[in-house]
Amino acid sequence: MGKHQPRPWVVSDELWSLIEPLLPEPGPKLVAGRPRVPDRQALCGILFVLHTGIQWEYLPQELGFGSGMTCWRRLATWNEAGVWDQLHLVLLRKLRSAKKLDWSRAVIDSSHVRAARRGPKGGPSPVDRARPGSKHHVLTDGQGIPLAVSLTGGNRNDVTQLLPLLDKVPAVAGVVGRPRHRPDMLFADRGYDHDKYRRLLWQRGIRPVIAARGQQHGTGLGSFRWVVERTISWLHGFRRLRIRWERRDDIHEAFLGIATCLITHRHVQRLC
Repeated sequence: MGKHQPRPWVVSDELWSLIEPLLPEPGPKLVAGRPRVPDRQALCGILFVLHTGIQWEYLPQELGFGSGMTCWRRLATWNEAGVWDQLHLVLLRKLRSAKKLDWSRAVIDSSHVRAARRGPKGGPSPVDRARPGSKHHVLTDGQGIPLAVSLTGGNRNDVTQLLPLLDKVPAVAGVVGRPRHRPDMLFADRGYDHDKYRRLLWQRGIRPVIAARGQQHGTGLGSFRWVVERTISWLHGFRRLRIRWERRDDIHEAFLGIATCLITHRHVQRLC
């Protein structure tokens, strides 16, 4: 990392101004002791773990982020309060206000990650000799801006998460009229090829554009689907998400939610 390149775990003033109003108020201090680590410093520690993949107990104390356990507790509390879902919605509203969300189509895909420990939302991976694994399911707009993400076991079929991901897309306001949460079309690969789900998409007013099994590659869908593959690559650029180290699924989902917000925030900075 260059001398003048900002550290990615340092929370900017602009990003902190969006996050701070969403954080829950801390409870009363029951016993006397050391002063509470400021939320902004704890968030920097969480981002340090997300970016570097370091174990919580090895979080460098000289950086001033507090202990790894302090950051872990703060992450669990904020995730339980729904902070990352709220932040994601705030960022999507900014994009829609600037008319930078592409609702003409959405793209869905998934990626498998190895799980170092067994836990909820894990399962025998069909692509890794039945070792424990999980899947990241991602739905983006036509530009690759993440609209919804989810975590399942590695043995779950991709098509089972099609409707849950669509239901997870928040209603995004920002312009005159009703908030929008439904794309016009949905692009998907052969893993989502099922007549039942095509019918269900049509019933929701969404045109399915799904590759059929048995056909040769080169159908032309790749010219639209590459954006979701790029977004998955961005997610796995955060080293903590390349392998699922957490036994608890909610902690891994918290990291997944933070990464989704950071990617969306980059689009806000670039487009708005």
